[in-house]
Amino acid sequence: MSLNNLKPAAGSTKSRKRIARGEGSGKGGTATRGHNGAKSRSGYSRKIGFEGGQMPLQRRVPKFGFRNMNRVEYHGVNLDTLQMLVDEGKATDSINKEILVANGLVAKKDLVKILGRGELTATIKVEVDAFSKTAKEAIEAKGGEALTL
Repeated sequence: MSLNNLKPAAGSTKSRKRIARGEGSGKGGTATRGHNGAKSRSGYSRKIGFEGGQMPLQRRVPKFGFRNMNRVEYHGVNLDTLQMLVDEGKATDSINKEILVANGLVAKKDLVKILGRGELTATIKVEVDAFSKTAKEAIEAKGGEALTL
């Protein structure tokens, strides 16, 4: 081995042109950036959603409506679902939020509201966050209790 046959290890060097290193390199001058415009200048970073001066999509699309950021959203559970729990033996005389979570009907942090769709034939005590008027009447008509947390 001598100085005239030394080579770098395989994969240790890159075979790419170094840009902006003078005219003699073949990639000098504009350094492959073209001539004018924002993209040719240093410090350029395109804004998110920029479409070359065309009106961006998020400004072209019409906006409408209002959504209150302080709204309280309830997860609805109907009377027929409560009756199904009683029929399948998953609930006996009382239904609360823990039973609904255990059966996968609501998430742990959801606020629960009982709604009036379907028929209730069982006498049950229900403890949740809210009731619709018809659901409360239906539960109490069968001799059950509708307790709000």
